[in-house]
Amino acid sequence: MALLRPHPRALAAVSLATVAALGLTACGSSSGDADSRSGSGSGASTRTVKTAMGDVKVKEAPERVVVLDTAELDSALTLGVKPVGSTHADVKSGFLDYLPKDRVAGIEDVGQMMTPNLEAIAALKPDLILTSKVRHGDKYDELSKIAPTVMTENTGYPWKENFQLHAEALGKKAEAKKVTADYAQQVADVTKALGGKEKAAGTEVNMVRFVEGADIRIYGKKNYIATILADVGLGRPAITDKAADGFSYDVSPEKIDLADADVVFHSTYGDPKKAKETETTGGGLWKNMDAVKNDKVFPVDDQLWIQGIGYTAADKILDELRASLTA
Repeated sequence: MALLRPHPRALAAVSLATVAALGLTACGSSSGDADSRSGSGSGASTRTVKTAMGDVKVKEAPERVVVLDTAELDSALTLGVKPVGSTHADVKSGFLDYLPKDRVAGIEDVGQMMTPNLEAIAALKPDLILTSKVRHGDKYDELSKIAPTVMTENTGYPWKENFQLHAEALGKKAEAKKVTADYAQQVADVTKALGGKEKAAGTEVNMVRFVEGADIRIYGKKNYIATILADVGLGRPAITDKAADGFSYDVSPEKIDLADADVVFHSTYGDPKKAKETETTGGGLWKNMDAVKNDKVFPVDDQLWIQGIGYTAADKILDELRASLTA
C-alpha cells in the first residue's frame, strides 16, 4: 500500500525504445533482454536471486546500485552500500531527513518515487536495481532492460523479509546477520527499560497519522511501525483490530477519541492545517483523551516513523520509544 502521494511535478515520459537502447549499453550486453536481466554482459560471476518477478541473476558484488523507494534506500545504507542513484520522497529535502547527510551526499536523484526517470537511471549504468512490485511492477520490463531488477512483492509490513532479499541481492548476507542481531539486542534493551515483557504488554500504544487529503489514520497491526511496537512487546488497543487489512482504521476529527490509549504517538504528512492536525489537536475530543490528560501524547517525525521502513530508521525509533516511555 502506497504511503506517499505522487509528487506534483510530472516527469517527462521516456520511450521504451530509448530506455532499451540505453539499458543495453549500460549493461554492456548485445544479446538482448535475457542477458540484460542476468547481468551476464558484464562478464562477472552471477548468482540467482528469487524475487517477486521470478528468478533474477545478479552480480556477486554489485557496484552500481539504483534504489527506487525509501525502504530500499534504508536497506542499502544500513548494509554499507551507497547507491549511485535513488528516487526522492515527496518531502522538501528529497531524501528523508533521518538519513545522515554525509551518507546520502552524492547519490543521484532519479525522479519522484512513483514516477522514476528511466533515462536518468539508464545513464547511471547500474548493475542492480532494487524496488518492489507494488511500486513499480508495471515498469519491470523497462527496468530489467537497464539492469537486473530485484523486486519484493510489497513494502511496509514485510520489511524484515524484504531486507533479507535486499541483502542477498547486494551480496551482504553476512552484514545483514549483524544488523538483525544488533536490532534484536536493542529491542531487548528497550523492553527491559520499560520494566520487562509483562509491563510492556500492559501499556497500550496507538500510532495516529494526520494525512493531508485523507482521513486521520489510527494505525493497525500490519504495517512497519506496528512491527516495531510488537517487537518491544507493547500492547495495542482494541480499535487497532478494526483496521482494514490490518493497516489503518481511518476516522474524522469528530471521532478522534477512538484513538485514545495509555500512550499516543502522532505524526503529520503534509500541511498540518490541511491534514486536520491543527483542528483536531485543538479540539475538545482530543484534549479530553486520557493520554492527553496524562501527558502521554508524543509528536514524532513522519519521515522517520512512517516513511523510512528499514533498520536504520528502526534503531532511531527504538531510541525515541525508550526515551518517551521511560520519561
